[in-house]
Amino acid sequence: MKPQDLDTILNESNATYIAELYARYTESPTAVDQSWAEFFDGLQDDASALLAEMRGPSWQPRETTVVGGMEGYDVSQGYAERPVQAAYAPAAYSAPAGGSVNSDAIRAAANDSIRALMLIRSFRVRGHLEANLDPLGLAPREPHPELDPKTYGFTEADLDRPIFIANVLGLETATIRQIVSMARKTYCGSIGIEFMHIQEPEQKAWIQQRIESIGNQTQFTARGKEAILDRLIAAEGFENYLHTKYVGTKRFGIDGGESLMPAMEQILKRGSQLGIREVVFGMPHRGRLNVLANVMSKPFRAIFSEFMGNPSKPDDVMGSGDVKYHLGTSADREFDGNVVHLS
Repeated sequence: MKPQDLDTILNESNATYIAELYARYTESPTAVDQSWAEFFDGLQDDASALLAEMRGPSWQPRETTVVGGMEGYDVSQGYAERPVQAAYAPAAYSAPAGGSVNSDAIRAAANDSIRALMLIRSFRVRGHLEANLDPLGLAPREPHPELDPKTYGFTEADLDRPIFIANVLGLETATIRQIVSMARKTYCGSIGIEFMHIQEPEQKAWIQQRIESIGNQTQFTARGKEAILDRLIAAEGFENYLHTKYVGTKRFGIDGGESLMPAMEQILKRGSQLGIREVVFGMPHRGRLNVLANVMSKPFRAIFSEFMGNPSKPDDVMGSGDVKYHLGTSADREFDGNVVHLS
């Protein structure tokens, strides 16, 4: 069978047709041709979900802007609009001119597509296990077998063969080498994404679209980078001062997690744009003082005074259980003209 014949067979309409055949097979194995029945017999339990992915999402992405120094970037860019087709209304298939296509060729091509989709799904589920989270390289990353194309039967000779994947990852067809490269860039980079356990399909689709549309590589503006750097310097400077001034005092510093500061700042800013007017933090011990100073804008004088055991008000009675990381505050902050009450 020629490669162009596969391209004729495997288009979106026929992907839907394959999904319909599988639906018939699940109801009655004898309702489909024997060659298809044998093919479906070899599929794993999650094959129905994989075939559903071949049809694409049932919703259309909203016009949404990614925030965080990315003004003007539309996350829907790069996602070609696809017509929503009925799950059980496939278009009629016509054989390519000049010859017919046998069921073995169709089965082999469909098998490639399904195995490729299984590989992509594994990166969505397990990719975070190989994320590059150790900048010092102290602990080597252990390869996960489910992220290896060999697990799905692909050999070195198969890596550069175009396979139909129905616009998953934004591509209609792709080679296994391309799929692995894109999936590793998206799910195994310096930011791990673990989201496939979420029970709400719409929430998973929302996260997946925003991650894959930009390859998990946010393009910050120069001004956005400066704002992030400013928050990081403030967070680290605060911790260094406490460590120098109050040596040995238990403070549960945020050392190593300073990126929480610009992240919280952006969440509050974006929330204010969406109408949020009050935020209550259920803050853990670690990083509490830094959040008080750099997110809630509690005066340093008040923090240091309470840090040394002085009550914030003369009438306060601080029991023996009150320690540095139990300090709190309440304040109003303004973001782009929107006032948000923090406590």
